[in-house]
Amino acid sequence: MNFIRNTIAVIVGLGIAGLIITLGIRVFPQWITFEAFAPFEHWERFLQSMQNDDAFFGFLLFISGLGTTVGGVATAMIVKYAKVAYAILIGFIMLFLAMLDIIIFPYHPTFYKISIFLTFFPFSWIGGKIVEIIYERKNKRRISEKVNQS
Repeated sequence: MNFIRNTIAVIVGLGIAGLIITLGIRVFPQWITFEAFAPFEHWERFLQSMQNDDAFFGFLLFISGLGTTVGGVATAMIVKYAKVAYAILIGFIMLFLAMLDIIIFPYHPTFYKISIFLTFFPFSWIGGKIVEIIYERKNKRRISEKVNQS
């Protein structure tokens, strides 16, 4: 049963992270050079048009960190044990997908290629730690309330 729960948690975390990153790219209409919302069909042409726009890739790093943190929080909230480890798994999978993006589409600047390693793991770890700290505080409160009642 835990396997199914953990698998669902990872899928939910990846979905949330992907949704935040996708919607984050759509925030600025001047960046969108295509009519229909089909990010995977137009991604190569879009990256080619943004090749010299460092602000876009900086924002993409920021929104990737934010998405990975929220995805890590969602995953850590769903899993029962090893909350930080599963949150880091979200970062690993997102890093793998970003590396595939860099390999398939060679239009990313060098600072972005280097910075994704410094973005996905730390931010997913932070997401897991947020949930872990919240759960530890709840447990401490619960224990102190039981002691006070006795």
